Amino acid sequence: MASEVGAALGVPITAAALDRSVGSAIRAVEGAGVAAGRSDRERARVYLEALFTGAGVPAERMDEVARTLRRLHEEWHLWCRTMPGTEEALDRLRAAGLRLGVVSNSDGRVEEALRAAGIDDRFDVILDSTLVGVEKPDPAIFRAALAALDVGPEEALYVGDLYDVDVVGARAAGIEAVLLGAAAAEPGPECRRVDSLVALADDLLTGGRT
Repeated sequence: MASEVGAALGVPITAAALDRSVGSAIRAVEGAGVAAGRSDRERARVYLEALFTGAGVPAERMDEVARTLRRLHEEWHLWCRTMPGTEEALDRLRAAGLRLGVVSNSDGRVEEALRAAGIDDRFDVILDSTLVGVEKPDPAIFRAALAALDVGPEEALYVGDLYDVDVVGARAAGIEAVLLGAAAAEPGPECRRVDSLVALADDLLTGGRT
């Protein structure tokens, strides 16, 4: 994504620069109630503007960034990058007998994105907000996932990367929640935090949690 957008804008952008600005992008989304009070499309715009501004793109060029991202997303899925060890961690969790699902605020193509990432077959249930008709943090979409997986909220654990969307929504449905990745390193309300799925799998499978 970094090189393609950079080439289109004539601005040098690296994946490392985008990675470094993830924390500030998360803070932008969750600042002033943005995550809880706006639609997912609005949250995504705030996130991407902060992400690319932090990576060195002038703020006045954000409309160009948005157009470029839309074009690229139509050609291939932008959200199909996985962190190192993700596939192995998912396989370990499945081998331990856990049922896995995805609850995503997406555009109706989250299953395609997971397929492009090569991990769609690791999940028993994939729910896309556009297809379900309700988006996080509404607890209804979490309850739909529980029903599809045939588990109770007390048996489930939800993992997400935005406190006001993922943790708040999951807790409203009675599900314990974990904040993942860059968001886990950010200061904020009390919740369980983990920096990767690998670390989560280690915790669940060797730390006595189920």
